[in-house]
Amino acid sequence: MTVEHSGGSQPARVLAKLWRHHRPAARPADGKPALGRRPTLTLDAVISAAIELADSEGLATMSMGRVAKALGVGTMTLYTYVPSKDELLDLMIDQVYLERELPRSGPELPESWRDKVELYAAQTLAMFGRHDWLCEVSFIRPPIGPGMLDAREFLLAALSGIGLEPVQVDSAALAISTYVEGAAGIQADSARIERRTGQSNDAWWGERNDLWETYFDVERYPAMTAIWHAGGFNRNTAEAAAHSYRFGLDRLLDGINALIPKPPKT
Repeated sequence: MTVEHSGGSQPARVLAKLWRHHRPAARPADGKPALGRRPTLTLDAVISAAIELADSEGLATMSMGRVAKALGVGTMTLYTYVPSKDELLDLMIDQVYLERELPRSGPELPESWRDKVELYAAQTLAMFGRHDWLCEVSFIRPPIGPGMLDAREFLLAALSGIGLEPVQVDSAALAISTYVEGAAGIQADSARIERRTGQSNDAWWGERNDLWETYFDVERYPAMTAIWHAGGFNRNTAEAAAHSYRFGLDRLLDGINALIPKPPKT
């Protein structure tokens, strides 16, 4: 599988597009609206078409030519809105990041820090489920748009004011996002493979049962053997994945909770 890398576009140009809805629109020096022919497309329409194509056919098929065809325009017309696939990918990523409903205030905002983290986690899992092509993207250098920063702000705000040192707040937020997005990517990739092959993960493992009968050496793998005989593996792959995700997130949050200063006993 080819891995795409975000953050490879020209910084000043892509930042202006990422933040296009979050700054005042430029006006002519005389204060009058600009005249002329209205454009046939909008950048938002281009991004939406690219996302729909990636959702339905995969990121590898999402070429500039395919997006232009979906929009009914020539490829050269598309380049006037976004000059490269790298830049379009950054815009797509941040657009789907904005789909997460992470309130800053109001009745939708949970009260406890753990419930806020749970909301972030649930929205992130759902986002990857809708757009499984995200698991094909490396986010080492992410698009620094409102979608990314809104999620970062949400986690930092959730962990602020609970007694952690500023460095602990930052580290805890990064640990949470790394864990949740990594797990979400694995889940999305697993579901995508099942859909595309028509074979469940359990069926795939079932075809390889000869491994245990013919090749597995109980003396070489004593811990695995002991857990097997104790019933530790008596789950299907979906149950094991769900349990391990829940186990890991709970232990991560428990560890953060242990750092919070406790009030003195009276």
